[in-house]
Amino acid sequence: MTLTLQKGYSSFPHRFSAAGQPLEKTVHYRVLFGQLEPMKKPWVLAAATGIAAFSALAFVQSQEGDSPPPPQATTSVQPIAFPHNTHAGDFQIDCQYCHFSAERSMDAGIPPVAACMGCHTVIQGRNNPEEVQKLRDFWQRGEPIPWVRIYKVADHVKFPHMRHVAKDAGDFECQECHGTVEEIGVIEEVEQPLRMGWCVDCHRQNEASVDCTVCHY
Repeated sequence: MTLTLQKGYSSFPHRFSAAGQPLEKTVHYRVLFGQLEPMKKPWVLAAATGIAAFSALAFVQSQEGDSPPPPQATTSVQPIAFPHNTHAGDFQIDCQYCHFSAERSMDAGIPPVAACMGCHTVIQGRNNPEEVQKLRDFWQRGEPIPWVRIYKVADHVKFPHMRHVAKDAGDFECQECHGTVEEIGVIEEVEQPLRMGWCVDCHRQNEASVDCTVCHY
């Protein structure tokens, strides 16, 4: 197929005389059905932009296809290796000494650094003194410990701790949902299923309501 060139002018001259007459016109071309036709400047810019965007998209997609899978999260996710078996097991510290709001709030609560330093100002930590030093470093810098949350239900589910833990409500032990934490070192993963069927079975066994609005509101 032979292409023929047809000369054309853009409708927007770039320079004008003092009298307002155009001094020059810019020539552009475009290919249409085997023929080069005059192309106005705005369309030149739009076409160039479209081609560049399409090329960039194709390049990104090709790179994504060849890229390796994202790295898996490591198991040691906590900033301090807090051993539950030492605190809740060996020394039999009550869960609510640290998780102070479990019986009166939706959330169990995370102890402030000051609560930890109440003991570890004196206690060096004979088993893992380097972890206690991390705690003291947070205290000296005046920073909260960025604990990583492990136990979490879906966003559309409400789990009010006080209705399960309080003596005049469910009066459940923490182990019912969290497992035998007093035997676990650093908690790195959820040991319970935390699924709807598991919760509904527990409600039925304890003659609690299974109405949808109990958990979904």
